[in-house]
Amino acid sequence: MEVHQPTTPFGRRPMTLADVAAQLVASSRPPDKVVHKWTVFRTICVARPRLGVSERALSVLNALLSFYPETMLSGDDLIVFPSNEQLSLRAHGMPASTLRRHLAGLVEAGLVLRRDSPNGKRYARKGRGGELQFAFGFDLSPLVARVEQFEGLAAEIESEARAVKLARERTTLCRRDIAKMIATGIEEGVPTRREGQGCQEPSWCENLKTFSAISINSENCIWQNSHY
Repeated sequence: MEVHQPTTPFGRRPMTLADVAAQLVASSRPPDKVVHKWTVFRTICVARPRLGVSERALSVLNALLSFYPETMLSGDDLIVFPSNEQLSLRAHGMPASTLRRHLAGLVEAGLVLRRDSPNGKRYARKGRGGELQFAFGFDLSPLVARVEQFEGLAAEIESEARAVKLARERTTLCRRDIAKMIATGIEEGVPTRREGQGCQEPSWCENLKTFSAISINSENCIWQNSHY
């Protein structure tokens, strides 16, 4: 099946250097490269913060993938051509204006390419034998071409999440140990100043206040790093 692939957008949409770069990346993929569409979608969901797309944009991407009949993405026939009405239904009734905004976000992020027809509509033409000759719509080939990049970004995010989780666990244990030691000191009347020391050491109650302030700050730091 031979699919015509226009490179310029329809109407007043400008063509940007980012569009050109995305098309070059997509066209450079090996012709025999195969990717499971739902596996790469899940990877993109994990990598989403680094890709600069919203969760609702990924809902639209999920809808676009559902229009591709095969489970594996391969070859050159990776264009889907649903109408906005069909896409809206698959995207759980998303309003047309919102749908267009998130489609533009997917294109801007280089996750899909526009293959616009002469009149801007999405459709396909078949030959006499019923074979698809060309199609206009959204090209999913960047998902195949960039799969390794998506996997790398997802691995980084997962590694950072594990590090934050470990830091939170260690902080929780340290806070528990310190809190119980302070409580024991208060209950048992353990002196806070050793014999012979000239300086005035803080009392257990003062230590408790200081610990509470440090504890809150440490938790805030961990929370901020986990949402960076």
